[in-house]
Amino acid sequence: MKHLALLLAIAASALAGSADICTSTFSIAAVDTAAGEAGVAVASKVLSVGYIVPWADPQAGAVATQALANAGFGPLGLELLESGMPAEAVLDSLRATDPEIEQRQLGLVDMDGGSASFTGSGTLDWAGGATGPGYAIQGNILVGPEVVDEMEAAFLAAEGPLARRLLAALRAGDDAGGDSRGRQSAAILVVRPGGGYQGSSERLVDIRVADHVDPVGELARIYGLWEPTFMMQVYLESGVQRETGWALQIMEDFLAEEEDPELRAGMLNNFAWTLATEVSGYEERALELARQAIELSPEDPNIMDTLATCHFINGNREEAVMWEERALELDPDNEFYREQLERFRQ
Repeated sequence: MKHLALLLAIAASALAGSADICTSTFSIAAVDTAAGEAGVAVASKVLSVGYIVPWADPQAGAVATQALANAGFGPLGLELLESGMPAEAVLDSLRATDPEIEQRQLGLVDMDGGSASFTGSGTLDWAGGATGPGYAIQGNILVGPEVVDEMEAAFLAAEGPLARRLLAALRAGDDAGGDSRGRQSAAILVVRPGGGYQGSSERLVDIRVADHVDPVGELARIYGLWEPTFMMQVYLESGVQRETGWALQIMEDFLAEEEDPELRAGMLNNFAWTLATEVSGYEERALELARQAIELSPEDPNIMDTLATCHFINGNREEAVMWEERALELDPDNEFYREQLERFRQ
């Protein structure tokens, strides 16, 4: 952990040379202290707002830097938060180092749930923000204060993973009118320890819509695919009851909405395999999903293997052997299928 004096010296140097990037936008920075997650959701009438505004670290918290954006606020704010400074103190420190602070807008949340939001006197109307335990909302050049009000209400009313609640807030702000100049880009970033793909990073969610006529709508569409593809497994593997519930809800929500046969078959197969191999108590549900998958894609050996596994854990050894034999017939060089067959036979 670096000394505060050194951090502030670095901040002053970086801020003095920062580029002026105008990101007139609306955003929410928030944390889920129980899940160890931090994130930012943002939208704007500017190209690729996700490249500029959102910063998050599960050991520190979340930062949103906008208006006449000072990109240095992102990494420096996170470093100060990680040093143990609460959000309000970090905000005060950053303000003290920046001679153009009145042109800035900033939201910070620490991992203890402390929050702070700042809107400089030089930002353009309408501009303002709101804070509460675990969240900071801010926007400038908005149609009015109702954007922030609706974002706050939606965030507090939403349930489920932090990313869902952030997206709910962003959609509410967009529905309320958002950026008075129009729409162009949106992004959502959520981090948690080991939350990235195969545990290789902390980026649980990282979606950027750089240029679109309906960026928040497009962000929501992609997020609907992101949850079952990348997030469900993380929550199942956590072993935390609340997060297991999130994972199962993600699965059921996807199955209720997705109609494309090919995509649905693949996801049914993934869900069935995950329930069969990662979670106890859902053996019958896993078998049900595997049966639905094979109906949609009857010649897929991967689904046959999943169906065989589901039969096996439900005590249906003969059916398990039959389906694994069929999978091996279609893919005779697959050693995993061969090992599975021997296991089922024994």
